[in-house]
Amino acid sequence: MVRAGITAAKLTAAAAAMADEQGLEKVTVSALARQFGVKDASLYSHVKNLRELLVRIALLSAEEVADRIAVAVAGRAGKDALVAFADAYRDYALEHPGRYAATQRQFTPEEIGDSVGFRRNIELTYGMLRAYGLTEPDLTDAGRLLRSTFHGYIHLELSGAFGHSRPVGSSWARALDALHMVLENWPTNNEGDN
Repeated sequence: MVRAGITAAKLTAAAAAMADEQGLEKVTVSALARQFGVKDASLYSHVKNLRELLVRIALLSAEEVADRIAVAVAGRAGKDALVAFADAYRDYALEHPGRYAATQRQFTPEEIGDSVGFRRNIELTYGMLRAYGLTEPDLTDAGRLLRSTFHGYIHLELSGAFGHSRPVGSSWARALDALHMVLENWPTNNEGDN
């Protein structure tokens, strides 16, 4: 019998909190069952398996970060929007490392479905990049550059890999200055698609 009060939303929230506190790899159905004081089988009426739970964490996180970015970039364009976007993205990842890690996993289109959060993240990214005068395929290329740069920096920061005495935030600000310059001077693509 399923304990009253357990829902898929409550399980997702608990799993997301567990991911942030202990690491995404520590999230298991058994660990959640212990937290709720029930047997593992009791949770399977709410989530099919661990994979579904990880998808739910990613969907929740995508919505949370999209909300944060939307507020940050509202009314801004160009470098102001880029910095606000990047700072909101980084702050979310540093505050919620487990949730952020969930959004970086690869999921199938069927698993993600019509995710509002993931779709809004793409729309916010493209909206910010259009202010630089970019159109396709440059929007996609620039979006990939930003995501790779942000993720690489955040991953290294979270793992403690920046050992130099220079403040990490100062280097982040300089990286955003450089990205702004690149976006303002985006090269013309004369080669066609590769």
